[in-house]
Amino acid sequence: MPGNSLTRLRIALTVFFALDGFVFAGWVVRIPAVKEQTDASASALGLALLGVSGGAVVTMILTGRLCRRYGNHQVTVACAVLLCLSVALPPLTHSALALGAVLLIFGMAFGGINVAFNSAAVDLVAALRRPVMPSFHAAFSLGGMIGAGLGGLVAGVLSPTRHLLGLTVFGLLVTLFAGRVLLRHQPPGPPESSAQQAGTSHRTDPRVRRLVIVFGLIALCTAYGEGALADWSALHLEQDLDATPGLAAIGYSCFALAMTIGRLTGTTLLERLGQTRTLVYGGTTAAAGMLLGALAPSLWPALLGFVITGLGLANLFPVAVERAGALAGPDGVAIASTLGYGGMLLGPPAIGFMADWFSLPTALTSVAVLAALAALIGVTTRHAATN
Repeated sequence: MPGNSLTRLRIALTVFFALDGFVFAGWVVRIPAVKEQTDASASALGLALLGVSGGAVVTMILTGRLCRRYGNHQVTVACAVLLCLSVALPPLTHSALALGAVLLIFGMAFGGINVAFNSAAVDLVAALRRPVMPSFHAAFSLGGMIGAGLGGLVAGVLSPTRHLLGLTVFGLLVTLFAGRVLLRHQPPGPPESSAQQAGTSHRTDPRVRRLVIVFGLIALCTAYGEGALADWSALHLEQDLDATPGLAAIGYSCFALAMTIGRLTGTTLLERLGQTRTLVYGGTTAAAGMLLGALAPSLWPALLGFVITGLGLANLFPVAVERAGALAGPDGVAIASTLGYGGMLLGPPAIGFMADWFSLPTALTSVAVLAALAALIGVTTRHAATN
């Protein structure tokens, strides 16, 4: 495929990654308003929000097959349309049960598009012969930051219905233009057709499947930390370090910004260090940063720890998904993504239970333990990561 076609495909996929983060963050910032509208209790809202998780996990498992049958690009566009349409539904509900039902649809679209465009990105990375996977995930992070910021700005001006309907219209327009590029171009094959044939023939090989699960565990370790910091960092700073609510909120912002910067520089890092050393150094850095963030006796060292953690975790998930996809195609991406998303779901409640049993700072050290485990897995899979 000509270089300019690959460039257009890369831009289109980057747009879809950013759109996914933008739409998802737009919904997240309106959760409090939707809770009030549905008059749901905290527990009822929690059950309704499981609709997103349940829909995503189930669909991630199935999307690999859909991608093989219909194509990564086609499934990406279809899921983007469903994502944009479904984000407008939550404000139209008036009960927790109805909210859970529409969030199930939203979660299905979110899970499906994540597997589909990651599978498309794996193909493109192989064709470009450059480790550009982190740049796509940086676009997701940037889209999420912009979506959350914009949502905060319009929260006092627009109702949730108008805001999320606006996301639908905007998202469909973006999908129209970016989707045309995807649908006009066939997915690029890897540089050598034999590599693709090998990946297909060994997709059911037990050894390959075990390796895919191992890379999925790296994704799980990374996403566990993301979920834990998203839900518990502010409380830790406010409760344990006596930070004001405003300063406590900065904690996750520092982490998210560091993740974004780390992913923006990830391609250069991978070109210089390679996948194995990126996994090992990243996991080790994140473990050290999280120990500082969790156990620091004052606010500013803790914030520094969150920044170091974000830089360390930034490229672990993209590398893990890319390796799983290179080994087993869309099925590999589906398995790694499902495990990773499971880690994001596991993190917050696991931290909560451990905080009750021990303390919140002690519970947060589990993020460091799993980051170190990711580094250890990176060492043990060094031969697979270079094949």
